[in-house]
Amino acid sequence: MIEHGALLQKLSRLGPGLRRGSEKVWAVLQTRTGASIAGLTLLLLAFITLDYATLPPPLPGYAQVRGAWHPSEAWLYDRNGVLIDSARVDFKARRLAWTPLDHVGPVARTTIVGVEDRRFFSHSGVDWLALAGVARDKAKGERARGASTLSMQVAGFLAPDLAAPGQRRLWDKIRQMRAAWALESRWSKEQILEAYLNLAGFRGEAQGIGAAALGLFGKTPDALARDDALLLAALLPDPQADAGTVARRACAVSHEQDCGRFAGEAASMLGPARSLALDPGLAPHLSDRLLTKPGLKVTTTLDRRIQTLAIVALKRQLQGLGGARARDGAVVVIDNASGDVLAYVGGIGGASTAPAVDGANSYRQAGSTLKPFLYAQAIEKGYLTPASILDDSPVQLDTASGLYVPQNYDRGFKGPVSARSALAGSLNVPAVRTLLLVGVEPFRDRLWDTGYRGLVEDGEYYGYSLALGSAEVTLLEQADAYRSLAQGGRWSPLRLTLDAPRTAPRAVTTRQAAWIVADMMADANARAVTFGLDSALHLPFWAAVKTGTSKALRDNWCIGFTQKYTVAVWVGNLEGDSMRAVSGVSGAAPVWRDIMLSLNAEERGAPPPRPAGVEARAITFARAIEQPRTEYFLAGTGQSHIAFAPDESRRPRITNPVSGSVYAIDPDIPHDRQRLAVDVSGAVTAHRLWLDKTDIGAADSQPEIIAGPGTHRLRLTDVGGRVVDQVIFTIR
Repeated sequence: MIEHGALLQKLSRLGPGLRRGSEKVWAVLQTRTGASIAGLTLLLLAFITLDYATLPPPLPGYAQVRGAWHPSEAWLYDRNGVLIDSARVDFKARRLAWTPLDHVGPVARTTIVGVEDRRFFSHSGVDWLALAGVARDKAKGERARGASTLSMQVAGFLAPDLAAPGQRRLWDKIRQMRAAWALESRWSKEQILEAYLNLAGFRGEAQGIGAAALGLFGKTPDALARDDALLLAALLPDPQADAGTVARRACAVSHEQDCGRFAGEAASMLGPARSLALDPGLAPHLSDRLLTKPGLKVTTTLDRRIQTLAIVALKRQLQGLGGARARDGAVVVIDNASGDVLAYVGGIGGASTAPAVDGANSYRQAGSTLKPFLYAQAIEKGYLTPASILDDSPVQLDTASGLYVPQNYDRGFKGPVSARSALAGSLNVPAVRTLLLVGVEPFRDRLWDTGYRGLVEDGEYYGYSLALGSAEVTLLEQADAYRSLAQGGRWSPLRLTLDAPRTAPRAVTTRQAAWIVADMMADANARAVTFGLDSALHLPFWAAVKTGTSKALRDNWCIGFTQKYTVAVWVGNLEGDSMRAVSGVSGAAPVWRDIMLSLNAEERGAPPPRPAGVEARAITFARAIEQPRTEYFLAGTGQSHIAFAPDESRRPRITNPVSGSVYAIDPDIPHDRQRLAVDVSGAVTAHRLWLDKTDIGAADSQPEIIAGPGTHRLRLTDVGGRVVDQVIFTIR
């Protein structure tokens, strides 16, 4: 005879319901005499078979489920802990952070439990009354309602094979019931309800009440109203139901007579995605860069207020320009003292054809924005002072790739100008002449030390065009480099997150040279010849600023700083096509101006104090090429009267036409009225000019020539007939 205890030990795994049933069967058998060993054995085998057929899989504990939970999202916060953006990182399901039960509004908890499992708090995992109701409905031939409890559903979430499609057989139901009993023996009711609200699928990919509340209502779970909860409960039987079906279900479970409002509420809930205040989307490009793991919470150095005003300023400017002129832009704002990035706008979408590209971290051609570092290096080395005269006249340089002939932006030349006017007015030819003094390789090395890490080639690769910004840089690199000038020539890496280490700044440019160049960039009078006195670069407080436009109008920059902030702006087309009718002053500068005015609305920036080693002098210029002014020099290099080299000390050469030029004959103008003026410089007394093989007169007679179609050679010869200069040009 098999002992009672041994059999019950075998049956104990069947759960409390089946165990109690087995005990009753055993009692009946015990009262019946003559029960055969064979009969008891068969009974035992039946129970053992039922045991293994309905054995549920092992279920994890509550703490294990909480610990294994990983949101699909990651979040970006500003320096004050305010949410500024989030990003979907895991695309298997849309899940937010685990929502504790006390973070779900009481009305939402009560409503969902009342609809899904109203006797949840009184049963032990299986609702026998609900099961009896199902049996009754089937006996009457009516459609039976489901009897799955929240505990059974949570068990199905934790072990998906329990709720696999097609598992409606009796032993499948018993298996679910046993899993629910097992869950209830280890979990509290509150833990089961919390898990259900986080694991249930509500709509599409939205898993959990957190994702559902945010995605469907733009709320947090603790802010859900009763109607919101009714609509969510109506979604649970069929998360993909249409609005009409959801509205009818919500009406049915509400037990109300007037349900007209549910149709509109359901349509709104399931309508197009809305712009959510809880996920402002203020830094999508930085989110893509920093949010790399599900559940990651990154606290940035950004300031939400400054980020917002940068977005507004850029959006307003791009809308004003129109997509036909320029489609994209980016903004970076830096705190000079700390190196913290306060605003990072990689783009605003709008008319952009590449909205996912990060304009703040993309390499683009620098244009004239590298010139301040070139002049700073020349001043630091003692090659130039701000008052030094540079010749803004045509120059042609032999390079390995051919003749290099730099041009100014307006295709004109100003003649002799001071280095201050050349930098402030962004003149190209004086910059190339300055590069000849500094050297291409030393200048390339200086740019690398100033954080321009896209310059991976040696100086020979870039050539003299490096002075005009032929290298590619990012807006972040630009902002940090200009910040180094604001910080007295000391450079350190920028910080994007509050936990990023602070790096001690290192000296790149001397304090004196950095201060002088900043003063040159802040001189509104010096840039007036090129930009006028009332351009977007003029502010009612001290600010150093430089614009730049790359080849073929592909990139437009404006970068500048006050005592406290550095602001860098780029405008262009991310796909690389040219802008239309946009320059540094009309494209990026208005954005820079708007941001600077906002940042300094309450506290106007003051000029940085003049460092030791810089002296001031009142200066005048020979021939009044520029107005008298107070100028700044490195100590020991000051001058009071500035003159440029006389013609006698300059090499005779042809300054117009420029070698390589191509001229077109206009068929509507008489041929003899289409003359080409010849200009020369230097001491050219007794020198002659030759066009091809024809002597066209004395070099100092400023002759005008008529030439037919074809390639022509213009030569300058000395008194002995030796060729001292020549140019080749083409007439078409």
